[in-house]
Amino acid sequence: AATEIYQETDKAWIDAVDGWTWINAGKEFIYESEKDGWRHLYRVSKDGKKETLITKGDYDIISISLIDEKNNMVYFIASPTNATQKYLYKTKLDGKGKLELVTPSVLPGTHSYSISPNGLFARHSYNSSVVSPVTEWMNFKDLVPLTMDGSITSQLAKQTPPKNKVEFFKVTTEDGITMDGWMKKPDNFDVTKKYPVVFYVYGEPASQTAADVWGAGANRLYTGDMAKDGYIYISMDNRGAPVPKGREWRKSIYKNIGQINIRDQAMATKKLLQTYAFMDKDRVAVHGWSGGGSSTLNLLFQYPEIYKTGIAVAAVANQLTYDNIYQERYMGTPFPSKEAYVKGSPITYAKNLKGNLLYIHGTGDDNVHYQNAEMLFNELIKNGKVFQMMSYPNRTHGISEGAGTSQHLALTFTKFLKENCPPGGK
Repeated sequence: AATEIYQETDKAWIDAVDGWTWINAGKEFIYESEKDGWRHLYRVSKDGKKETLITKGDYDIISISLIDEKNNMVYFIASPTNATQKYLYKTKLDGKGKLELVTPSVLPGTHSYSISPNGLFARHSYNSSVVSPVTEWMNFKDLVPLTMDGSITSQLAKQTPPKNKVEFFKVTTEDGITMDGWMKKPDNFDVTKKYPVVFYVYGEPASQTAADVWGAGANRLYTGDMAKDGYIYISMDNRGAPVPKGREWRKSIYKNIGQINIRDQAMATKKLLQTYAFMDKDRVAVHGWSGGGSSTLNLLFQYPEIYKTGIAVAAVANQLTYDNIYQERYMGTPFPSKEAYVKGSPITYAKNLKGNLLYIHGTGDDNVHYQNAEMLFNELIKNGKVFQMMSYPNRTHGISEGAGTSQHLALTFTKFLKENCPPGGK
């Protein structure tokens, strides 16, 4: 018979784990938990009666990189002071150590490490908004590259940093929520002019968008160069985004998808438009894919006074149609009450559309089923709302199959954006 040795509950959800790492000759295991408000590591006895907090402090561990039992050390990715970045840290496995930074502090950005099980060697990868991806092989014991030629330092010396750099910022909304974001301003930016602003949004628990990574500020759906054409491009992470800002930040979205995340994005946008005179409040657009498509629709429908143009791709228009592994984890079950699902669904607010909407979906979408598109279309039609749509025959969620598909989608996206949210300073 099975014997329960450890139990954890959470008012929202508990993230699934693939397994446990056993230590101390199988007498203890390492367990990740957010029960004290931060994602921490614990060592728990086999009978579940004794547990020790390993990672002490107000910070989240993002992922474990190595458990070095022989040297009483655990290595993990974290970023206690900047939720847009990732670094390697270590602390003592017995819980009696302090937090120590392993990654060189002179390399700001996003780091990852693949460390050999014996802790002797590692593959260290690094990138940021101004550093294209580089990788070095290391003697991990001494934290030095195996060769100077192959070192990250040598590779960085050969890179030319971009002239028009992405700017990272923090914005505090009228609700007291401080969000991280990045902003890519137009080339030859003139502070005395007003520029259109395009927001890239995701907004749900599956993904972060405002990370300090290579490619931040770029838009693969735009044919051409947004900065050259004269757009301000912005992305921000709202509450519910999977960033290292504590349990409350991540799990406040429980039963609130389509509400709390949408308000955070809208109020942050409102604050930016109030703060910066160079942002043209009459030319504000938003776009996103999948959960970001849902956020785009909700922003356009719930806050029509802020967002004038939206391009939504493969969106969940009606949460009651989506799969239970995702929807019920983050929204609870729709029984006995569907209220949270209805309140969070774009279809509920479609009647409020005032701006310009382009909706794109693949009819063969096996993730967000195409019925979402048709339910949304019928609601817009019923309410006399004029919009544009592009359906890609039998394409799946990524809308990539078939000759010319990705290019066609980008051309469609770019034409609609330029016509409805014209580029350039005024």
